[in-house]
Amino acid sequence: MADDRRPHLVVFTGSGISAESGIQTFRAGDGLWAEHPIEEVATPQAWRRDPERVLRFYNQRREQVRRARPNAAHKALAALERQGFRVSIITQNIDDLHERAGSRNVLHLHGEILQARSTVDARMRYPLSRGGIELGDVCDKGSQLRPDVVWFGESVPHFAEACDIAAEADLLLVVGTSLAVMPAASLLDCVPLETPSLLVDPEAVALAPPGVTRLSQPAGKGVPALVRHWKREGRLWVPETLLG
Repeated sequence: MADDRRPHLVVFTGSGISAESGIQTFRAGDGLWAEHPIEEVATPQAWRRDPERVLRFYNQRREQVRRARPNAAHKALAALERQGFRVSIITQNIDDLHERAGSRNVLHLHGEILQARSTVDARMRYPLSRGGIELGDVCDKGSQLRPDVVWFGESVPHFAEACDIAAEADLLLVVGTSLAVMPAASLLDCVPLETPSLLVDPEAVALAPPGVTRLSQPAGKGVPALVRHWKREGRLWVPETLLG
């Protein structure tokens, strides 16, 4: 493996960054779970009980993602990568806004809504460039397709890979997540103790665990401001003047 000594920013993003692009979050008071109980649309049991309802729910979410556009936070992270920094993004989000902004190293912990996968072989995935998934849509083995997302009660297959990435960070930037969903929230435990961590969120003061620096701003304001500092200085650091 090539020796890459460029500054390495590992970014952990949640629904807050996508919310600024108009994608409805799940846990807010008016979020998706208020309208659609978890146990009815986002568990293996729900899939077995009423697959048509589950497919309809994710087909609606998929169209919402297609209408959304990357915001200033997504674009700033992609611009930092183009500047020559190593940027690895680990996201809880199932949308493709990071990729559409231009980020190349994106790991989706909870799957990707713009893909379908086989119900008998998780390795069999199919891109959904248009439309959705309907009952009767099958994989090459003849089994029903399902959304390529991780439901509650299912394992997170890429978590070990995410921990390996986090362990290589020169700085961990957490954006727009409540740090309430496990095991994803425990990703902070994979970061070396000497590595600085920074949370950007309007509720950062309440959400950030001890040892994590807080920037209480929306993603679309806080992330571009940080990126401007880093691009100007050519290094990753926590600018005290910005934290104010």
